[in-house]
Amino acid sequence: MAGPAFRAAAVRVRTPATSANLGPGFDALGLALGLYDDVVVRVADAGLHIDIAGEGAETVPRDENHLLVRSLRAAFDLLGGQPRGLELVCANRIPHGRGLGSSAAAICAGIVAARAVTIGGAERLGDEALLELATELEGHPDNVAACLYGGFTLSWMDGGVARAIRMTPSDSIVPVVFVPARAVSTETARGLLPRTVPHVDAAANAGRAALLVEALTRRPELLLTATEDRLHQEYRAPAMPESVALVNRLRADGVPAVISGAGPTVLALAESGAADKVARLAGEGWAANRLALDAGGASVLPLA
Repeated sequence: MAGPAFRAAAVRVRTPATSANLGPGFDALGLALGLYDDVVVRVADAGLHIDIAGEGAETVPRDENHLLVRSLRAAFDLLGGQPRGLELVCANRIPHGRGLGSSAAAICAGIVAARAVTIGGAERLGDEALLELATELEGHPDNVAACLYGGFTLSWMDGGVARAIRMTPSDSIVPVVFVPARAVSTETARGLLPRTVPHVDAAANAGRAALLVEALTRRPELLLTATEDRLHQEYRAPAMPESVALVNRLRADGVPAVISGAGPTVLALAESGAADKVARLAGEGWAANRLALDAGGASVLPLA
């Protein structure tokens, strides 16, 4: 395959925050949220220049170790070759280390931008290939599937290949996220999970995950029951006791609430008329944000 040619103009990519697991759908279910990172990528004559504003601006690397750069490089390899130089401008709004898919957003921004800035990129790297590459970089498909496709996604591995289905969540559902000041790493949260779980708990989660598909898409009145989990949230409580306590308190008040991804953010799936009231329930120590549901996923937008 001949080496790629690149567009002279910059491209802008917007990627949504995501919440994975959603209670019982461990490593399988994801939801795209209306909170976004924006990245502008331009092919330059030489070098690498990165400008970052917002979340992580003081801590993330500004070199080849940046996850966005690594994702761009991986996509360019599949597209046939690397550009001579890159200029990146990042506007980060998704909190880091909070279970809202910041790493998935960076990965998806990189691979979508690489495809967009490459002439004929869509023919060289289709949507299924994007999902496979994003999953390879992230390690599992739940967040990246929701980030790429938007809406409510069910993802799985089939013979080592990532697959996903996109569904449309009910428009009466309003996500409310409660973000704590302290981050928890995904590695720490995963390290608390046992190697085996009781069969009765696995069976309960299978039933609730199946019910959650119906509840999120057609019957939101079932969400409180459908978001019950026995596989991961309580096991992770030592790393995020305040988050698990908030989940339990909200659920006791009848609010469908879960740990978002690996935590420590708490996600409540409120009814549209009650979302503002739900947002006031957490109290001090939490940044409560009422969000929209994202329908479009990772998108290439006009620069203006």
